[in-house]
Amino acid sequence: MTTPDGNGIIMAAQRGKADLPCPALPCSVCRRAQIGPPRASPEATRPTPKSGKGPSKRQAHVTWLIPLSLSPRIHPPSSKQQQPSAMAAAAFLSARAAPALLSPLRSRRLYRRLVASSSSAGGQGGGGGVEFQGKVGFLGLGIMGAPMASNLISAGCDVTVWNRTKSKCDPLLSLGAKYEPSPAQVASSCDVTFAMLADPQSAAEVACGSSGAAEGLAPGKGYVDVSTVDGATSKLIAERITSTGASFLEAPVSGSKKPAEDGLLIFLTAGDESLYKRVAPLLDVMGKSRFYLGDVGNGAAMKIVVNMVMGSMMVSFSEGLLLSEKVGLDPNTLVEVISQGAISAPMFSLKGPSMVKAAYPTAFPLKHQQKDMRLALALAESVSQSIPTVAAANELYKAAKSLGLSDHDFSAVIEALK
Repeated sequence: MTTPDGNGIIMAAQRGKADLPCPALPCSVCRRAQIGPPRASPEATRPTPKSGKGPSKRQAHVTWLIPLSLSPRIHPPSSKQQQPSAMAAAAFLSARAAPALLSPLRSRRLYRRLVASSSSAGGQGGGGGVEFQGKVGFLGLGIMGAPMASNLISAGCDVTVWNRTKSKCDPLLSLGAKYEPSPAQVASSCDVTFAMLADPQSAAEVACGSSGAAEGLAPGKGYVDVSTVDGATSKLIAERITSTGASFLEAPVSGSKKPAEDGLLIFLTAGDESLYKRVAPLLDVMGKSRFYLGDVGNGAAMKIVVNMVMGSMMVSFSEGLLLSEKVGLDPNTLVEVISQGAISAPMFSLKGPSMVKAAYPTAFPLKHQQKDMRLALALAESVSQSIPTVAAANELYKAAKSLGLSDHDFSAVIEALK
């Protein structure tokens, strides 16, 4: 066998081989380990977003070959200079091939590490396995920020972090991140800085306050706020950031803890389009798809609407679980029935079994869901749109907060109905 291009890595197992779907990466990356002509996987027929300018990671898949043997024959690339890279990557894959075959998602994360490792072994600098040259800052290492920053580090990026509670930086420092004691110093030392903060007040303070990121920004630098805030706050931050000569992009995410860990977030971006294109490779490391929505404020509005729908769905689902139990039905069966029908949603299948057991492991805190319902009501008021279902749902989230459930998962709203 021969490689399709200089970057390819081909391994022949001494004892068989197995087809594995390409782990849903962009085509330009897939080709690095493509073997033979692309062959579409079943997922290749999935519909892709009709809006936005960025590609979905579900758009293209190829089949690539993983050895079942742990002692494969490695066919070296034509260039001797690339051989160490291929050898290291092949060894890494062969050692982990069996577990990867068990989980397409795990294989996708494994392959990301392969790309970063391969590029690093080949002597490339800067962004490692990511097509981004420069240093990346990350402010805010909570439930969402920590795994997002971790994925950037795993992809080979040069990452500098900051968090109000410094101890939350320690796991990332052990992975190779650097630390600066203030947002200003992070922004000053990096080419692009991301911020993932809990609420509008925190987002504005970290960006615009004393020792805030704006104090370290200058022309040529970029600031990407991935927090969920209202449009007014996003525009306030944008004005302060751009006054320094830097570029601003709002990019709130759709997804919670697990998608953040697995790099399956959805980015809803708006603002400076050139910055959007510049950071697209970084967004692709952290997410499965991205949308560019135009002017600052549009990303914030889209995120608020999405979370508004999610919060209302959870309340209705909670009512259904409780009603089914009261009339003598098994709520677990209800979850299964819903999962097979027209109203199936991953959220119901994921949260339902735990809710039946009155367990609410935090993936998205209830206090943040209630904050988003409040922002949705304010947004609707600003354009005179009636949203009575959301208003009623918001009252239940407020009641759940009064029961001391603020830091539990938002599915704990069911407790307010008992």
